[in-house]
Amino acid sequence: MGVTLKYFISVIATAVLVAMLAPFGSVIGATTVALSLLLLVLLIATIFGSRQALAVSIFAVLCFNFFFLPPLYTFTIQAKENWVAFAAFIVTSLVAGQLSEYARRRAEESEHRKIEIERLYTKLQDAFEEASEAKAVKRSEKLKSALLDAVTHDLRTPLTSIKASATALMEDSVIADKESRNELLEIINEEAERLNRFVGGMVDLAKIEAGKLNLRQSWISVREVIDKAIDRAQFRLADHRLKVELERELPSVRVDADSVEEIIYTLLDNAAKYSSDGTDIRVMAWPAEDETVKIVVEDKGRGIDPDDRERIFDRFYRARNDDIHSTGSGLGLGLAIARGIAESQGGHIWVEGGSDGFVTRFVFQIPIGDNETDELRQDSE
Repeated sequence: MGVTLKYFISVIATAVLVAMLAPFGSVIGATTVALSLLLLVLLIATIFGSRQALAVSIFAVLCFNFFFLPPLYTFTIQAKENWVAFAAFIVTSLVAGQLSEYARRRAEESEHRKIEIERLYTKLQDAFEEASEAKAVKRSEKLKSALLDAVTHDLRTPLTSIKASATALMEDSVIADKESRNELLEIINEEAERLNRFVGGMVDLAKIEAGKLNLRQSWISVREVIDKAIDRAQFRLADHRLKVELERELPSVRVDADSVEEIIYTLLDNAAKYSSDGTDIRVMAWPAEDETVKIVVEDKGRGIDPDDRERIFDRFYRARNDDIHSTGSGLGLGLAIARGIAESQGGHIWVEGGSDGFVTRFVFQIPIGDNETDELRQDSE
């Protein structure tokens, strides 16, 4: 529908309403007329938009003055109370038109977010299809069970929040204040990001299990990689005291630098999540006797039950922890991804009890490598 036609329909609708009310103006009163015209302004703002509503507001004000405020059939207003009614109608009609248009825009934004959620579902489906190849086929039953748990807990919860917030915006945004609308939009944004992180983790796991994780190996400094991971985790570590104890003569290792940095960051992030604010987190590294380098991250959190120490590396598994200081609310994918990346480079990750007052110790052990080749390594597809 063209813009001109929208204006024409809006003006004609106003003229028809005025013609219907004019013969009964003295009976029904100016207040009833004003409310009827105001309702029409709201309807036009919802259907056509704010510009048409503004035009109708101006036209309705003129008609209200000319046909319903004494002296009739003039644009003169005599009584003070009629001036008040006239001014109130102008302000109310303009504000109501803008609010109705705002509600319509918010409904459209909610529809766009719905489309984005559908796109995330498509991406997740693609990840499942990729994971069904190669080695992932052998683990299909176990994967189905894990995915069922994920859908139940990690997809339904954010989707429920998004749906509830979007519905509230569409139904109540006309009367809701700005602060309430912003809170609902913030919920939608946070839960959509949560879904995005979930899908990203699933894609990484699918690549690892299908043997499609590309690794660019080169000789790197362990100290530099640890420093980069610590810099990246500064925000997560802001409420903790970090202690770094690295062996002075650390050998270089032949690995994919970005992947190793991701593993160390995951361990730091995990330590920050599950330990209370103000406690110490310690990072240590030293060369071991078996031609490997050990990188250790320790924290003073609740600790991990010995029965859970192996299971925490499973997909979607989170150890039960009733520590009131715990802020862990992840999807249970980080440690599974970290172990997958480590093993793809000949390394290993495990967890054990800490020392020197620390409760939990994560150990990442990586082989130093050899000097025979220094080329791009790509896992078989």
